[in-house]
Amino acid sequence: MEQQGSIEGAVLSLTDVAFAYPGEGEVLHGVDLELAAGERVAIVGESGSGKSTLLHLAAGLEAADRGKVHLTGEALAGLDEAARTQLRRSRVGIVFQSFHLIPTLTVLENVMLPLELATGLSARTRRERAMRQLADVELGDKAERYPEALSGGEQQRVAIARALVHEPALILADEPTGNLDSRTGESVFRLLLEQVAANGSALLLVTHSAELAGRLDRVLTMQDGVLESDGVIEDAGA
Repeated sequence: MEQQGSIEGAVLSLTDVAFAYPGEGEVLHGVDLELAAGERVAIVGESGSGKSTLLHLAAGLEAADRGKVHLTGEALAGLDEAARTQLRRSRVGIVFQSFHLIPTLTVLENVMLPLELATGLSARTRRERAMRQLADVELGDKAERYPEALSGGEQQRVAIARALVHEPALILADEPTGNLDSRTGESVFRLLLEQVAANGSALLLVTHSAELAGRLDRVLTMQDGVLESDGVIEDAGA
């Protein structure tokens, strides 16, 4: 792999980042990380090691106590919560372990939501784009159903469509196959990689699975709030 570019050229950059929750000790210690456009990086580690906290900082859901976080070249430090939210809505897509679909919205409405929050597109254009994204995850025929009518695998495919519909620069995936059986999880993981590649987004994936992690471009190991290793996986497959 070629050497990554500067902070200005990175989709995501964390420099000497530390973070502590109120009343607790530091959970991240001097974290350094850069992702280039289109790069796919996995973070593995035990529960409680700081993996999900790192994703929260990358998304601007939390603010670092020390160090610098840049998203598509823009420093998050100094931005208020509203500005961080707007930046996240326009440049980040998130896939959660537990889907986090809104049960009172249809599948189509769930996928359209990022377009309504972050863009000035017309209702017709939002609907057309969301339908195309649903077709890409093979759920176009279930657009008018509600999440409860779908299987777990189908709900996660909707979540992937929602994360990608606004063409974000960065996808953050937190154990996206953790609530699925192995066969469904494999199908969803392949679909995630295919859709991320088609969109050209960078991917930062948290997983307990060394097998899944090994199919990405780089694997980082998180232990006790420290990124301990950074390996390049040769000929990583999708």
